[in-house]
Amino acid sequence: MKLTRREFIKLGLGAAVTMAANPFSNLLFAEENKTKEPDIVGVQNGTAAEMFERGIKEFGGMSRFVKKDQIVVVKPNIGWAKTPQDGANTQPELVAKIIEHAYGAGAKKVYVFDNTCDGWRECYKNSGIEKAAQDGKASVMPANKVESYKKRDAKGGKLKDVLVHELYLEADVVINVPVLKHHGSATMTSALKNLMGVVWDRRYYHRNGLHECIADFTAVRKPDLNIIDAYQVMTKNGPRGMSKSDVAMRRMQIIGTDMVALDTAAAKILEFDPAQIKYLPMAEKLGAGSMNLEKLSIKRITI
Repeated sequence: MKLTRREFIKLGLGAAVTMAANPFSNLLFAEENKTKEPDIVGVQNGTAAEMFERGIKEFGGMSRFVKKDQIVVVKPNIGWAKTPQDGANTQPELVAKIIEHAYGAGAKKVYVFDNTCDGWRECYKNSGIEKAAQDGKASVMPANKVESYKKRDAKGGKLKDVLVHELYLEADVVINVPVLKHHGSATMTSALKNLMGVVWDRRYYHRNGLHECIADFTAVRKPDLNIIDAYQVMTKNGPRGMSKSDVAMRRMQIIGTDMVALDTAAAKILEFDPAQIKYLPMAEKLGAGSMNLEKLSIKRITI
C-alpha cells in the first residue's frame, strides 16, 4: 500500500509548509530550493529500483559520479545470512540497478563486497546480492582475508592504524548503499555505520568507542555517492532482527553525497532524534558533513 501525503509528511518527507504542525519533522527535510541542484533527494512509494532511477536523475544521472574507464566499488550491507524480506541487508534489485547505471556511465569494472558478520558465502547467497551483482556483470569479492586490507590512520581520535579493504581505498569511485535499520549498540545503521563493512576488525570499534570510531573513519575516505535503502526498515532488534514483525514497509530512499546530512534525514524515518545518535554530532564536529538540513536544498519525490 502506498503512503498518503499525510503519512509522508509525518515521517518528515513532506513539504516544509506543513512542518510547523510537526516540529520534529523539521529535523529532516527543509523546503526545497528550486534554484539549485539538490543536496539530498528523497523518494517514496516506488520499488527500490524505480526510486533510484528517479532519484539519480535529479543529480544529472550517474555520469556525474562515474566517468569512462573508472573502477567502481558498490558497498551494500550484506552482513547477515538473511533473505531480502528480512530487512537486514540492502535490497538486491537496488544493487543491480546501481551497477547497471555505473556501467552505463562508462565504468570499466564494478566490484561488490562486504566484510560480513555471518559467513560470507551464506550472506552473499541468501541476501540475493551475489546473484544480482553477477547478473549485472559486477565482480563479487569476498572480504575474509586479512591480506586484502591495508593500514590507514584516521588522523587523530581513537581509530589508529585501521585495516581497510584495498578495494575501498583504491577504487576511483565508491558508492555506499546501506540498508536503514535499528542497531542495538549504535542506535542506527545507515551511511556512516555501513562503512564498518570495509574494515577488518569491527571488534576494535566496539572495544574502543563505537560511536567515536564510526565518526573517525570519515577521515580515511568518504564515499562519492550514498544511496540509503529505506524500502523495508528494521525498526527494532537490529542489526540482525528476530522476526519479520521487526520490519516496517517504508518504500523510501535517500540519495546524496553528505553522509552526515543523509543519516540525519534517515534517523527521522526511524523516528529517532538525530542528535541522540552519538556518532552524528561527532562526525559533524570532525567536518564530515552537516546535520543542519534547513540550509540544504532538498528534492522530495513521490512516485
